[in-house]
Amino acid sequence: MSESFHSVCRDFYVNQKLALKMDLPWGREPVLELFDRMRKEVPSLTDLRRYDHEISLESPEDDDRSYSWVALRQTSLRSGVVNPADLADAYRLHRTVLQTAPWFLSIRPLDIDHLELVFGFDFEAEGNRDAIIFDALLADTPLAGLLERGRDEPLDVQPFIGLNLDRNDGTTAFVEVKSRTKGGEPIPQRFPSEPISVYLTVRRTGPIDRLEDLPTVLAGLAGHAERLAEERVIPSVLIPIRDAILSR
Repeated sequence: MSESFHSVCRDFYVNQKLALKMDLPWGREPVLELFDRMRKEVPSLTDLRRYDHEISLESPEDDDRSYSWVALRQTSLRSGVVNPADLADAYRLHRTVLQTAPWFLSIRPLDIDHLELVFGFDFEAEGNRDAIIFDALLADTPLAGLLERGRDEPLDVQPFIGLNLDRNDGTTAFVEVKSRTKGGEPIPQRFPSEPISVYLTVRRTGPIDRLEDLPTVLAGLAGHAERLAEERVIPSVLIPIRDAILSR
C-alpha cells in the first residue's frame, strides 16, 4: 500500500508518538540501555544524536531517502520511518518501541496521555505555496470569495480539520496542510523551495489499561489511518495538491 502513497508525493513517512503526563528520565543509564536494546532489535539504528530538547537514535539515509529514528523528548517518546519500502516496516519499528521502551523508562499506564500515528506526505513546490494550496483545495468553494483574483495574493492558507472517529474509546483524526510560510509576514518576491506537507494524524486518548495493550491500540490506529488515507486524503487532498503543482 505504501507504493500508492509514494506515487502522489515526493516523500512519505510514518511517525508515532506516545505522549506522557510525567517527564521521562534523561539519565545516561536508562537512555543508553534503551538505545542499546533498540539497536539490537533494529540494527540499522546506529547514530546517537542530541538536539535541543531531544535525544535520538537514527539510521543513515539510504539511496531511496529512507531512514528510521527513535527519539526521546521531555514528555514524549517518538519514532518514525521516512520513505518505508512497506508499511509493515514502519509498523514493526513502532511496535518494537512500544514493547521495549516502557520497561527501560519506567512508563506506567496511568502516565499515558495518548498514542498517535501520523502519515506525512511532502510535495516539492516552488513559488507561493499558499497559493498552490488555495487553488487546489479552496478555489471552488465559498471561501474563494474572500480573495479578489488578480489583486489579492494568498498569504496564509493552511487548512486543519479534526474528526471524531469513535467517541467511546477517544479515537480522533486530524488532517493538516502546512505551507511552510509564516503567516502575517509580507511575502518575499522569491519563495524558497520548501515542501508542502500534509499530515494525517490518528490519535487514541487514554486511559490505557495495560502496557501490553499498546501494540493492539497501534494496530487499530493503523487501520483507521490507512482507510482515511486511501478513501479521503488521497482523492480529496493529495491529488488536488499534486495537480495544482503540476499545472504551474
